[in-house]
Amino acid sequence: MLKTKNVYFFDLDEFEDIIIQYLDMGKHALAKQAIKLGLEQHPESTDLKFFQVEMHVFDNEVDKAILILSKIEELEPNNFEVYTQRALIDSKSGNHEEAINNLKKALPITFDKPYVWTLIGMECLYLDDYENARLNFINCINAHIDDYLALCNIVYCFDMKKEHKEAIIYLNSYIDKNPYSEVAWHQLGCQHYILGNYKDALIAFDYALLVDEHFIGGYLEKAKTLEELGEYQEAIDNYLITLNIDDPTAFVNIRIGECYKKLDKYDAAISYYKKAVHEDPLLEKGWILLADIYYDDKNYQKAAYYIAETLKIDDDNSAYWKRYSEIKMKLNFYEEAVSGFEKCLELGNNDLEIYIALVDVLSFLGDFNKAISVLYDAQKIYKNFAEIEYRLAGLFLTLNNENYGFNHLIVGLNLDYEYHVILKEIYPIVLDNKKVQKLIIDFKKDLE
Repeated sequence: MLKTKNVYFFDLDEFEDIIIQYLDMGKHALAKQAIKLGLEQHPESTDLKFFQVEMHVFDNEVDKAILILSKIEELEPNNFEVYTQRALIDSKSGNHEEAINNLKKALPITFDKPYVWTLIGMECLYLDDYENARLNFINCINAHIDDYLALCNIVYCFDMKKEHKEAIIYLNSYIDKNPYSEVAWHQLGCQHYILGNYKDALIAFDYALLVDEHFIGGYLEKAKTLEELGEYQEAIDNYLITLNIDDPTAFVNIRIGECYKKLDKYDAAISYYKKAVHEDPLLEKGWILLADIYYDDKNYQKAAYYIAETLKIDDDNSAYWKRYSEIKMKLNFYEEAVSGFEKCLELGNNDLEIYIALVDVLSFLGDFNKAISVLYDAQKIYKNFAEIEYRLAGLFLTLNNENYGFNHLIVGLNLDYEYHVILKEIYPIVLDNKKVQKLIIDFKKDLE
């Protein structure tokens, strides 16, 4: 009709189907045309006017939407959808309390109370009012026992208040009424898992799988629980079942790899880590696990390759740069190790371990002044730490600055006398100094 400019009559239901079809396809311009044509043929249609309200809301034309709703209310004061649409507008504007007030007006006149209870529950969630949200979702369950979305929202409310024991009590009461709900058994298992009741969790997941043997979530949570119980082979078996039911995922392959690693079956672990990065090349978790396992196996060349792949995906993770530096040190690429530790500090990782590692590499490279500068930066955060004082002593004495060197050495000895052995490890030439030897010996005598 649009193409030929001819006008044909359509029933109201046909217009509604056409509009819904266009909305589902995301073709809002055509949906608007259908609404316009529909209202020309059916000017009194409330349903078409509600579509018109939806389009105005979508276009952020709130005033136009409210005007139409006011006109509908004059004609049909008991049309609950007037209030649900107003609530939608309020919610979109962030006025969640007003949205709840409008939804409460809709409740007495609606034929679909669970729908309105759901909307009220969602508005309460926006306000972090988990108690009232939960009560509204419970109303939905009482109306329709199989409303699993409401059930999950109830559990979410318990979770947000960390009321896991109360959630277990509720879920047990729900299961008494609906024992063949795999969703309820699954949620019950998750609550036991959170509390560390792994055996109870396992029982719940087993019941979920008895109800539905193809329930992937049940197998995944059961496998995670078995991992916590140290039953790694059985966990692997359950993860493998999910691969047979649905397409393989990087997450499952990683978990299988982790289980094999804990069983000391490193070749199998590597195989599944590689499958994980094949399934999702942009998941850095798989790449870093490969880097770590090759590092632990002292295969530093391969570890270097996989840490490089990890950093291609996420170069803002200080833990990855720390591993990068550790690998480079094993390969004797000390300048690159320095760059990695410096990157850690740039990214805000101010752990003393990072400062110390960087200083030790700089000391090995003979860049003593830069090492001192790094230690002074560390001292701003970590005051009175023997690890810093002994290194400052060693560096200043190496540079023949005895005043500073002995001052820091005395501070270090006062903080932790036994730690002075670090000088032999990092600055052995310093211990050849007779004055240093005498100071250490005299200090020990004073301690005795």
